[in-house]
This record gives sequence, C-alpha cells and structure tokens, in this order.
Amino acid sequence: MIKIGIVDGKGGGLGRSIVSNLVEAKMPNIEIIALGTNAFATQAMLKAGAHNGATGENAIAHMAERVDLIIGPLAIIHSGSMMGEISAKIANSISESKAEKILMPTSQCGIHIVDVKGSSLKILFLEIVEQVKKMI
Repeated sequence: MIKIGIVDGKGGGLGRSIVSNLVEAKMPNIEIIALGTNAFATQAMLKAGAHNGATGENAIAHMAERVDLIIGPLAIIHSGSMMGEISAKIANSISESKAEKILMPTSQCGIHIVDVKGSSLKILFLEIVEQVKKMI
C-alpha cells in the first residue's frame, strides 16, 4: 500500500481537486491522506475522497516522514507562503522528507519556475495522476 499525503491550506480547493482526480483514476493499493494546514482544507480533501486526514503543523510534520509520496503546490516547501499558513516547520519537514514529491508550480507563493508550460490546473491534475501511476 502506497501512502500519499496531499498537503494544502486555505480553503483546500487545490488539494480537493488533486484528491478527486486520484480517486477517479481508481488506482489500486494507494491510501490518500489529507494533510491540511487548517480544518477547512482537511475537510475539503476528505469530502473529495481522501481515506484519512490530519490537520495542523505538527500533524503535517509527523506524517511527512510516514508517507511514500507528498503532493501539493510548490508553496508547501516555502516558509511563510499561503498567507503564512506554511510555517518553517512544515516547509522543512516536507523538504527533508524522504518521500517522493510532486509539486505543482503556482505563482501565488512568489516563486516562478523557468521552462514551465503554463498549463491549466486541469491539465496539471491529470499530469499528477500520470506521475503517480508511474510511481506505483
């Protein structure tokens, strides 16, 4: 069983979409764990079909070492992003985790990646599913 931690904050819309795309792909042997910086984000991902969920800085730091794959926006490795919801502890625990990571480039955290196609979020969600399929 591959444990996938989906990390999101604010309203959890991005995480919810990632979870729903993974659920729709019907991949066997995966457990989707919603890791929200707040209860709204966690709840949104659980409603989308995550198997389990945990909320807050300590929960995210704890689970970063217990999942095989971490998926979320690029902002989750940048302290102070998401309007301050990503603490140094969260950013460091995700960055230093031995888990594989799939990070979506979003310009909202002030980091811009060179040579990114500028694809729509819908396309990025589909690319995430394809990357997960290759990893399992």
